[in-house]
Amino acid sequence: MARRPNYGQQRAEINRGKQAKQEAKQREREEAVARRKTEREGLGLPPEPEGTLPPDDEPAAQDK
Repeated sequence: MARRPNYGQQRAEINRGKQAKQEAKQREREEAVARRKTEREGLGLPPEPEGTLPPDDEPAAQDK
């Protein structure tokens, strides 16, 4: 006889996977920020203003 599906457990596993993926992505972003800051300090450039995106992260402009 087959077991009844445990939907709560399945949903919890899915949510844990999503959370782990989000945390990994956030760590990568923080490492990239730290890397950019150290590069800027090494070159003697002024600090980057808060809330700005580097050129490679900006969304592409759409021509209409």
